[in-house]
This record gives sequence, C-alpha cells and structure tokens, in this order.
Amino acid sequence: MVMLRILYLAIAAILLSAASANARPVSYPDGWTLMQMNDADMNSIHLHYTPTRKYSIGYKAEYHRDKEWQFHGAQLNYLVQRWNAPQTQANFYIKSGAGVAISKDDETEAAAFTGIAVDWETRRYFAAYENRYTHAGDIEKHFGQKARIGIAPYIGDYGDLHTWLMLQVDHHPTNKHEVTVTPLVRLFKGDTMVEAGLSNRGKLLLNGIIRF
Repeated sequence: MVMLRILYLAIAAILLSAASANARPVSYPDGWTLMQMNDADMNSIHLHYTPTRKYSIGYKAEYHRDKEWQFHGAQLNYLVQRWNAPQTQANFYIKSGAGVAISKDDETEAAAFTGIAVDWETRRYFAAYENRYTHAGDIEKHFGQKARIGIAPYIGDYGDLHTWLMLQVDHHPTNKHEVTVTPLVRLFKGDTMVEAGLSNRGKLLLNGIIRF
C-alpha cells in the first residue's frame, strides 16, 4: 500500500507542476520512431508514425516473461494536453492498443490495453508516471504502473550528449515480483537515446529509441 501511495502522489505532483526542456529526443509530425524496451518483466518493440503532434499510430510487439505470453497489435498514442513554459514542459497522454495475445501453449485471444502517461521536466529534473490495464481473455488480465524521477548532472547545449541519472519503480500486483526498483542512466544525442540499468532483482534494463 505504501508503494501505491507513492505512485499516486507522483502522478499528482506531475500534474500540479505542469507549466523548454527535453530529457529525451522529440517526436515531430511526419516522423517515425523505433523503440526497443527490455526491463525486468517484458521485452517489446514499438514502431510508430506521427501524422500530427497530437497522436501517433504504429505496431507493438511484446513478450511478457513472467507468464510467457506475447502481444502483437496496433498502438495509438494520443496527446491530451501539453503545457509549455519558459523553463518547463509537461505532457499528458492516453496510450491504447488492440491485437492478439499468444500464450506459451500457442493459444490465442483477442487483446486490448489502455492507460495514461504523464511527464514533467526541466533542463535539470524529470518525473513521469504511467499505468496500463490489459485484457487478453483467459491469457491475461493485468494492471501495472510505474514512476520515474531523474536529474541531469550537467546542462548540455543543443546537439551535445545529454546524461540523466534516473530511478524507476514498477508495480505489477499480479506478477510474482510485485515491485521492482531500477536505477538507470539515460544518454541521448539528437534523435537517438539509450538507457541502461540494473534492478534490485538483478535484471537488466536496456532501452533504445531512434527517431527518423
């Protein structure tokens, strides 16, 4: 319950603080993004196209290691609100997807998910929260959430290599390990970003994003 309160306080703080900085590469209209994510619980690939600044649409593939099932389908990210101020930026997204789930026994079910994602950043500090509910018939019914905080040890100029030190907390009530804590380092320059960390369970986090 304490961890749940921390996560809910994180989202409240982000929304109240929303007020120009970038802790990651920026997605522009008419651009493509390739995201590859590996953490303590899941491996995923997400390729999406951004027609306008308000939304992106693309293909999402996931492998959930805890229960050994896969998801393949389409994902829509919709920007509900963006707040810009001279020194800060905040975003509020709804992220939803639909497709097919495949169990470890090769059984298939229709699957869908939805959730929110919010973030707030300055050139020095970063905070984010997201959650998701997934329904995949008899294969999986799952709610998960995660929160991040981060700090930049130095302030780089445009085009420099940017470094962020971050801490991520994942909460998955139906998994074998409910809570995972992962310190990580984020590096990005231009349209490319990589993240690496090691969780309290000894699991590697390795993420990459390329925009083109």
